[in-house]
Amino acid sequence: MTRTAKVVFAAIVFLFLASSFALAQAPPPAPAQAPAAAPPPAREYSGSFGGGMTLTSGNTTNRNYNLAFSHVHERKNGNTDKITALYLRGKQNGILTLDRASVVFRDEYKLSSRVFLFGEANYLSDRFKDISYYISPVGGLGYKLVDTDITKLQISAGAGGAWEKNSGVERKYSGTVNGGQSFSHNLSSTAKITESFGALWNMDDFSDSFSTLSAGITTSIIKQFELKVEFLDTYKTRPPNPAIKKNDTSLVIAFLLKY
Repeated sequence: MTRTAKVVFAAIVFLFLASSFALAQAPPPAPAQAPAAAPPPAREYSGSFGGGMTLTSGNTTNRNYNLAFSHVHERKNGNTDKITALYLRGKQNGILTLDRASVVFRDEYKLSSRVFLFGEANYLSDRFKDISYYISPVGGLGYKLVDTDITKLQISAGAGGAWEKNSGVERKYSGTVNGGQSFSHNLSSTAKITESFGALWNMDDFSDSFSTLSAGITTSIIKQFELKVEFLDTYKTRPPNPAIKKNDTSLVIAFLLKY
């Protein structure tokens, strides 16, 4: 991961974290003579940040470290902004063996109780997959199959583009089509399972695709702290180099501070 990419990654996480604290508003005080306590206002901002240990297999098999960040802004006009960032780094016998960063920003605008528009921007840098950067802005339409306080399931599809830079070759660009889904279910008031899948296909050659899968469980340790265990799988049908494996998996274990 280049010095510039590290600075960009850190700046994005810092700015979103700072804005969440600066812009969040305290709930108004209850009237002095209110006959009953008013229900707490809906939280406009929420998120978490932290880190922990990572076990990986694929192009690398080591014990590593991770930094994780997530932020959600539920606007009153129907928009929901989400950002997630993850940085994985590891060494073995003093030699760097893992250096991967990813950032996903997604905005969803509700058209009805079920239908929504979305725009999304993805960034990936992976030294050992020979990806200097992979940037993909996409947009499209989504539908909420299930949308309750306990369970949520939605699908989406659209189109966009992708820029990829690998060492020793010119930057590549292609139009893309995309599809994905996400699922979450509250097991209890303190435990939650999540799963998501997304794929991009190059319009120039549909056999050239890039997909990501994640599945995890999050549980509260104490009021403001969570333990998250997540399995991540990235698959690229055409790696930059035949010696590079198509598939990389990670088991991420992180302790997170909620806000």
